[in-house]
Amino acid sequence: MSSSASTTATDPSHIHTRFAFSPEFSLLLAACRLRSDEKLVSSWYFDSSLDWQHVLSLAEHHNVTPLLYQALQEEPEQVPAAILAELRTRFEEIARKNLRFSLELMRVLSCLEAHGVAAIPFKGPTLAECVYGNLALREFSDLDILVRQSDFLRAKDAVRELGYVPGWQLTKPQEQAYLASGYECSFDGPAGPNLLELQWRILPKFYAVDFDLDEFFVRATQFSLGGKPVRTLSPEDLLLSLVAHAAKHAWIRLSWLRDIAGASQSPSLDWHRVFQQAKKLGMERILAISLRLSNVLLDARIPSFAVIPDDSKMGAMTNRIARNMPDSEEYRTESVSYFGLMLQLRERWSDRARFALRLLFTPSVGEWSLVSLPSPLFPLYRVIRVFRVAGRLLSP
Repeated sequence: MSSSASTTATDPSHIHTRFAFSPEFSLLLAACRLRSDEKLVSSWYFDSSLDWQHVLSLAEHHNVTPLLYQALQEEPEQVPAAILAELRTRFEEIARKNLRFSLELMRVLSCLEAHGVAAIPFKGPTLAECVYGNLALREFSDLDILVRQSDFLRAKDAVRELGYVPGWQLTKPQEQAYLASGYECSFDGPAGPNLLELQWRILPKFYAVDFDLDEFFVRATQFSLGGKPVRTLSPEDLLLSLVAHAAKHAWIRLSWLRDIAGASQSPSLDWHRVFQQAKKLGMERILAISLRLSNVLLDARIPSFAVIPDDSKMGAMTNRIARNMPDSEEYRTESVSYFGLMLQLRERWSDRARFALRLLFTPSVGEWSLVSLPSPLFPLYRVIRVFRVAGRLLSP
């Protein structure tokens, strides 16, 4: 569905002042901007006081080293030769690693297909090719593959043939309970730990954003990766999945925002379906914040009808998230601050209540590893969960 787009460019110096960003982070933002009608990085960013080691550190922290290298190649006279050489080395290492992961992805997908398991690669190589147009431009450290919940046990047995071992050691009742409430299983592979993640949900169930994965498979399209056809999410499902993932982590990595900005520019994206699904899932506020951040920080064009009124509450949340982004670390997910943020991100009271109740009463690996209960007493894990979550929320 086509529509007119918001094309108002944001003054880089205004962004720098508005959010009190350091010159180093402002340079990083410039390298990640989507505009193609001007130089990726203008001379405004190259301040004499620029700390180049901090630039490298920030790029690594936000997983955008390839984009930084791509941008700075256009301004070689502005960059110390040693810094550009270091970026080139890192870029080439990432490119080689991504190629190895792509080959491994094809091996895993072939294995799953041979066992009759439908799979959709999510993020990783397919995201790099679909959104960035270049396998080398998006860093990733593992392979994420979506499978139906009903297929997970067969998928787990299938990848074992390739040397992949699940990171969890659960009893059968625990595994069944985790399939009902969790969303992924990490696998250790021959080349190292946590190389593969099989997901049957986009988010853990307690987040109360209930994507229908069966519908994902119905709407999936085909994409050529390395000359071979693979399934990929529809543009609408991809965008909403990326938005949900970024919100889960409070948008603390610039790479996640760049994913969203890039996915939002797909020419085949049906924006009306995006907003319809966001409303159904109760994540209109999450989508609005993501689009606003993408537009303000990365100059992503969004449809004119998608421009969200700058009400004080939404604006304050967006500004706070943006200001925290440069040096942000992972939230402790069972802290009061994280709990409060997740509640504020939901526009419906029913979703807030479901989130709170599911978070409080849904046992998981932490409870099961704490004490071993026989099957008849399995419901008591809910009580253990309540005490553990309450203790963490009440701790300083």
